[in-house]
Amino acid sequence: MPAALAALCLLGGVSGCANRTDRTDRIELSPDDTIKAAQLYLTDRCLERQGLTPPRPGGRRRSEAEQQRVSEALFGSGPAELSVSLPTGYRVRAHTDGCLAAAQRSLYGDQRAWFHASTIVNNLKPEAAYRGVELDSVRRMHRAELADWRRMRSRAFERARALLDRSLNRRATGLPPGPNSVR
Repeated sequence: MPAALAALCLLGGVSGCANRTDRTDRIELSPDDTIKAAQLYLTDRCLERQGLTPPRPGGRRRSEAEQQRVSEALFGSGPAELSVSLPTGYRVRAHTDGCLAAAQRSLYGDQRAWFHASTIVNNLKPEAAYRGVELDSVRRMHRAELADWRRMRSRAFERARALLDRSLNRRATGLPPGPNSVR
């Protein structure tokens, strides 16, 4: 089963998956897909609490005003509070409000530290190309960010598995979805 379908199955978005809650019959996702599924679960619940329908590819068309409300609720609004300047000259910004930021805090623990480390780590190849050096050289320059990224990603994976397991177990027993964050 493709990872995207498995994630939707975990979140209850695909019919025919509801009975896949037995521990021996669970779908195993990669760490990346597990974290993505948990983030999707958290952001969906956050939007739904605000009376908004989470966006889905191929979903119904929304008015511009509704698209703006969903976008601001999901990604935050106003000036971005987080910013990282990259050696390539680009500046990456993000919000600390919004459902995505809340999901990141829940999964990674420290959104500001996660934003910084993940932005640096996700741009190691462009930095190497920009500097005209080998990727290993750039990795050595960013040992601290790589260590932070690995530590926070490991935490997020464990939190994501716990959240998804709880969600599946609650659905298997007929209970409504549980808390909207992992504590």
